[in-house]
Amino acid sequence: MRSVAKAVSEYLEELPEDRRKAIEAVRNVILKNLPEGVKEGMQYGMIGYCIPLKIYPTGYLGQKDVPLPFAALASQKNYMAIYMMSIYGGQDEWFRKEYESTGKKLNMGKSCVRFKKIEDLPLDLIGNAIGKISVKEFIENYEKARK
Repeated sequence: MRSVAKAVSEYLEELPEDRRKAIEAVRNVILKNLPEGVKEGMQYGMIGYCIPLKIYPTGYLGQKDVPLPFAALASQKNYMAIYMMSIYGGQDEWFRKEYESTGKKLNMGKSCVRFKKIEDLPLDLIGNAIGKISVKEFIENYEKARK
């Protein structure tokens, strides 16, 4: 479900209580572990965490008005999801192995982890994955992948 909310607080307010509590719990973990320089806001109808244009003026896909996405958090129709672009194309093998060691079932796409309730997520691992890479490393990996 793509939201038209203009602010994170507005996005959270429009969620049913159970989903709001789950999204807020994951959001708190993200905010606690977010690398310096990454900013929270709304992007693509989700709560987005991006590299601001003042740090990366090239912009996402060369769009000079679109900040580079780092992570996102969303309530979709049938599940909730955390999108961690930092684990795509380099850290995904580490992440899958660590997730498996928690005993929880991983439901993962290329860079998103889908969950139906907060108990499905190993929050410590989510925090570690978010904080594992610096903005500089993320940009280097992004540019390398774009070539």
